[in-house]
Amino acid sequence: MKIFAIGLNYDSHNKEMKRTFEASEPVIFMKPDTALLRNGNPFFLPDFSNEIHYETELVIKINRLGKNIPEKFAHRYYDEITVGIDFTARDLQRKQKELGLPWEIAKSFDNSAPIGEFISKKEIPDINNINFRLDINGGTVQQGNSSDLIYSFDKIIAYISRFFTLRIGDLVFTGTPAGIGGVSINDHLEGYIENNKLLDFKIK
Repeated sequence: MKIFAIGLNYDSHNKEMKRTFEASEPVIFMKPDTALLRNGNPFFLPDFSNEIHYETELVIKINRLGKNIPEKFAHRYYDEITVGIDFTARDLQRKQKELGLPWEIAKSFDNSAPIGEFISKKEIPDINNINFRLDINGGTVQQGNSSDLIYSFDKIIAYISRFFTLRIGDLVFTGTPAGIGGVSINDHLEGYIENNKLLDFKIK
């Protein structure tokens, strides 16, 4: 099982991070399966970072084998969706970027990819107009809508499949909007698609 993640996929987040780089194609990075955190299990702050940030994202699950998938058929390759978090060790990422080095240690560490319960795509009236949000301790800290994606789900799937064979169960984190921030011990995180709470866990 592979976990793909898309960077730079919301203009609001790019402006938030003061990025001047404009990607002409989807930006892909990957996380190992050990990054997954499921079933409401707590996230333990690692000892190698003092700046763990949440990045809330819509996550789609691949449901069939595919390679070089045409965009017009890409919608057939996923049938479930949830909300997830791409935890980022921002201090490590900043250091690695300054040195011109890869930053997997900042993005792909153990439990850095919490995901919620999946729901059927059929439950969503318009896949291109999905509201999602993250609440921390009862207050909304980040929210977005799939209509603001620079690259749609179908474009992402078509692009990834040029380089990687997609298999049943692979996951795609589709990018984060503006509103990222840090987490602290005892924070309670709840992730929603519309008013459906799918993600619920605590920081330890």
